[in-house]
Amino acid sequence: MKRLAKYFFEGILVVVPAMLSLYIVYAIFTKIDGLLRLPIPGIGFIITIVAITLIGILASTFLTRRIFGLIEKILTKLPLVKLLYTSIKDLMSAFVGDKKSFDKPVLITMDTSSELQALGFITKDSLEFLGLKDHVSVYLPQSYNFAGNLLICPAKNVTPISTDSSEVMAFLVSGGVSGGSEDEDKK
Repeated sequence: MKRLAKYFFEGILVVVPAMLSLYIVYAIFTKIDGLLRLPIPGIGFIITIVAITLIGILASTFLTRRIFGLIEKILTKLPLVKLLYTSIKDLMSAFVGDKKSFDKPVLITMDTSSELQALGFITKDSLEFLGLKDHVSVYLPQSYNFAGNLLICPAKNVTPISTDSSEVMAFLVSGGVSGGSEDEDKK
């Protein structure tokens, strides 16, 4: 009976992540496709991808850059819209584009009297604008969540690590399960 239960749980480890991933991709695909209400399945998704790419091309040309700049200026003048727009834009810029924010993985000593440490990413090297000389801001992503905490800590408690930032993010978001090679885990 134990062996049968073991096989069942091994099956869960294979089926659930695969099915959940496929379902999420399917849900996103059908939601985007459904927004355009076209009779051919998949064409709405393709049109959306092409449209986003074309807007990216237009936004990077000299002539239309001014138009997009004007639109952005208008969006940043409206009270509630400004908060939403700038927050979303900053979040998106943190992951893609020229201003990636999660590219400096660090190890923080949380308490100098103990060995408690945490992994995170430096998001600002200087906080003098807050009156906090010799402090940095470090973002700590939460495991299995799209949230995190921002810590303000003395720069002397932050140690840069020479690991690829995407590997550190995968390690953190997975709760320390993903990342590193199988050989390292067996040591």
